[in-house]
Amino acid sequence: MEANEVAKARNKTGLSQREVAAVLQISPRTLQEREQGRRSPSGPAKALIGIASRHPEIIREGLEQSG
Repeated sequence: MEANEVAKARNKTGLSQREVAAVLQISPRTLQEREQGRRSPSGPAKALIGIASRHPEIIREGLEQSG
């Protein structure tokens, strides 16, 4: 998974890095590093990013439920 795919998936949600990181239960720094290509997501993280890309509303719902 390329860094641009991570950023595109987040952008589809319309949420900030901090908000998406909260839903995924990772640090905002980890998400930032993935978006910039300095860190690669693990298998489960790749699956979640794929879901976020195809169904961004699920990530937004996750933020509403965690808030």
